[in-house]
Amino acid sequence: MTPSRLRQILRFWPPFWMSGIRVTEASDDWRHIRVRLRQHWFNRNYVGTHFGGSLFAMTDPFWMIMVMERLGRDYIVWDKAAEIEFVAPGRGDVFAHFVLDDAVVDELRSAAAGGEKVLRWFAVDVINSGGEIVARVRKQLYVRLKSRARG
Repeated sequence: MTPSRLRQILRFWPPFWMSGIRVTEASDDWRHIRVRLRQHWFNRNYVGTHFGGSLFAMTDPFWMIMVMERLGRDYIVWDKAAEIEFVAPGRGDVFAHFVLDDAVVDELRSAAAGGEKVLRWFAVDVINSGGEIVARVRKQLYVRLKSRARG
């Protein structure tokens, strides 16, 4: 999968399309992804701010996808846990910027080298157009080196 292909798929993926979520940028090397959630009448909650489920959905798949693509096919990568803290009411367009540093990828490779599972937390802030934090999202990933076929 290439980042541009992922952007095309997610553009019409019902949970994103129906919520107004759009991947606005994805680097060719999977080092960063930017996502925008536009506010519409259909993704507002009872008090007129962003629906919390949409705020979470805009951040949901990206850490797993980025880590999986950066580590390669020799690794198993799963979402293990997640949490969201709502900091301020989300109004208007909101954004999330995911950055996966080389040092983190190297750390995961090293920790999983012996075949044991590795659990690591990743965080991203959802911010509004003024740069204020609307929500903090954390995802815990499970990473393990796939077993080698014995022959």
